Amino acid sequence: MRAVHYLNQFFAGLGGEEAADSSPTRLEGAAGPGRGLGIEIAMTLTCGDDFFGEHEDEALVTLLRWLTDEQPDVLVCGPSFGSGRYGYACGTLAREAARRGIPTVCAMHPESPGVFAAEGAAYIVPTGTNVASMRETLPKVAALATRLAAGEELGSPQEEGYLPRGLRRNEHAGASGATRAIQMLLGKLSGETRTEVTAAFDHVAPPPPAHDLRLETLALVTEAGCVPQGNPDGLPTIRARAWLRYPIGTASSMAAGAFECVHGGFDVTAANADPNRLVPLDVVSQLVREGRIGRLHESFYTTTGNGTPVATSTKFGQEIGLELKQAGVGAVLLSGT
Repeated sequence: MRAVHYLNQFFAGLGGEEAADSSPTRLEGAAGPGRGLGIEIAMTLTCGDDFFGEHEDEALVTLLRWLTDEQPDVLVCGPSFGSGRYGYACGTLAREAARRGIPTVCAMHPESPGVFAAEGAAYIVPTGTNVASMRETLPKVAALATRLAAGEELGSPQEEGYLPRGLRRNEHAGASGATRAIQMLLGKLSGETRTEVTAAFDHVAPPPPAHDLRLETLALVTEAGCVPQGNPDGLPTIRARAWLRYPIGTASSMAAGAFECVHGGFDVTAANADPNRLVPLDVVSQLVREGRIGRLHESFYTTTGNGTPVATSTKFGQEIGLELKQAGVGAVLLSGT
């Protein structure tokens, strides 16, 4: 088995924050945590966290070229624990390596941005937030890496101990769907709740109502994919990876022809004919003139909720919410589809 290991500058032993802007480096053999994996590391790749974040394309070109030259049986990234910059680099490299057919194992905290960057392309072993979980993490990483290098098919996340990758796989059941459905119905009638579909959703407590909208600044936010005509920033029609902000200026209405809807989940004909159906600027502007709302925030915020993962949507909400809070916004009108 030939494995390649990716580390940041700190864990590779090249320095701390003073070396965070170091460019990609190739080391022969194992370094840092790689010595504790118990598998043969043919080469260690490393890059400064700041360099990767500021020169992502350049860093990937170099790292992927070295990976292609080495043709490893498996790539191991991290563990990056709760580090945001390091985790993002691990997840991004893992995603691109997997697209090139290289099996990849990462290790990071479940809330690391690297989990989203990997896009389900890598097997990710969950860790704690810091190096205190190193000892228990390395054997799990090594076990998965060894099996992937051998071409073995892994079981479910629950069986193997990696984070769900957003994939579904057909499995043989002992009874037909009709039989299982009747069994669940009988269970429900007897007071027993059963399901073959597992899901977990956060319960977000609603904020307190605005005390007096006449004294508040209100912001317009939508997941309906409303953008300036021509979609200048390329907002995706499905599975958005970013949110956008556009100035309202002195406009009191979303003019037809000036804005369009790029949402891929419904017929946008009516929305394009009157974009106020998506972002009700016309009604809110009237309420401001009547003194029923204090003032309107200078920009509106938009993304597409169509197929966007809950984790990504949560991130969008946190980022937009923080910006609005810093701007003194006291109320939000959130329009959906």
